[in-house]
Amino acid sequence: MDEQNKLIDRAILCGVVWGKETQESVDRSLDELEGLLTTAGGVAVARLTQNKEAPDTRTMIGSGKAAELAYLCACNDITLVVFDCELTPSQIRNLEDIVGDDIRVIDRSMLILDIFALHAVTGEGKLQVELAQLKYTAPRLVGHGAELSRLGGGIGTRGPGESKLETDRRHMNRRIQALEQQIAEMDKNRKTMRAARDRSGIPEVAIVGYTNAGKSTLLNRLTDAGILAEDKLFATLDPTTRKYQLPSGEQILLTDTVGFINKLPHHLIRAFRSTLEEACMADVLLVLTDASHPQFREQLAVTEALLAELGATDKPTLYVFNKCDLGMAEIARIGSAAPENTAFISAKTGQGLETLIAKLETIISEGKRRVTYLIPNSDGGALNTLYRFASVESVEYGAEGMTVVALADAKARGMMRKYAVDDLPDKEDWE
Repeated sequence: MDEQNKLIDRAILCGVVWGKETQESVDRSLDELEGLLTTAGGVAVARLTQNKEAPDTRTMIGSGKAAELAYLCACNDITLVVFDCELTPSQIRNLEDIVGDDIRVIDRSMLILDIFALHAVTGEGKLQVELAQLKYTAPRLVGHGAELSRLGGGIGTRGPGESKLETDRRHMNRRIQALEQQIAEMDKNRKTMRAARDRSGIPEVAIVGYTNAGKSTLLNRLTDAGILAEDKLFATLDPTTRKYQLPSGEQILLTDTVGFINKLPHHLIRAFRSTLEEACMADVLLVLTDASHPQFREQLAVTEALLAELGATDKPTLYVFNKCDLGMAEIARIGSAAPENTAFISAKTGQGLETLIAKLETIISEGKRRVTYLIPNSDGGALNTLYRFASVESVEYGAEGMTVVALADAKARGMMRKYAVDDLPDKEDWE
């Protein structure tokens, strides 16, 4: 038992109240940081916050508070200090000189990278983690000796690329270039597969949202995907796509994506852009929010801001409030401010899933119109195009050509405009 305890990092969490930050907002952010630390396998022993007009350029928290931090570390057998804000390389070095070389000092970004290293499963995910670690962590290790002896075990040091950090800068640059080339090649393959999915004409729905909102649980519930679903932050890193058949019989593709989080560093967004592009390329967004979380509004705002940054805000969207089995006292206050396309569910128990599917089916069917086309017999390729991009209901072969009735969206109608005879009313009206 003693040996197991030694493997668990005992950490102090540090936050700074400055600028637009308040003590309350910093406390909430530290709560989330503690959740990240728990996911990484550490335990928070204490918290330290500092009020400053501006961050101290040398230590972030000032010399007096840094001395207090060193005292807390010595009294509590601390092995790790985690700052909720991003630290510069010199700040890390100065803080480690103060608290002791045997205590690692990392920031929020380094902690998130460590969790990504734990949960990366696919080859592309591991390469993306290694690239992000090299680009972000390597400069912050400068000054710790030629052998970079600070590396060892524990939070903030592990991952696919940690052994590469022991090489010199020249070798690291070579590794970065090699990783970028490999990821670019994988991105080409991803685009090829995405193009094949586009040609199939199957609508694509991306499940997006804040980390630990229940995205993997929902995908498992609907499709028996069998992917990891834990009550931890960033339990899923690699995207997973599964087919799902709607009650109407139409098939769709559901994709589980990596979760969003507040203060997600821009370099991480860039490193995982090919993964996050699943949201950009989807036909419909299913935005999942943990309805039981006291800060669900802030989490939804973070999700929407990151979607805007990715350029994915112009898509039909269904807002889904999950974990309603855990209580909805706060969510009830939304009232008339709730988006029109909203569903309240519990992916764990199945509550509300019928309503969710019905609304999703409505969104997918919206914009489709029943159209009749006259395609010359000599232009059979146009019929194949119609099969790929629309739902063909009937085909009649005649002397002049093929008369085809299909449910087509705006994209398909534009492609087949020259063959259109007339738009037809809904089936209920013309049968």
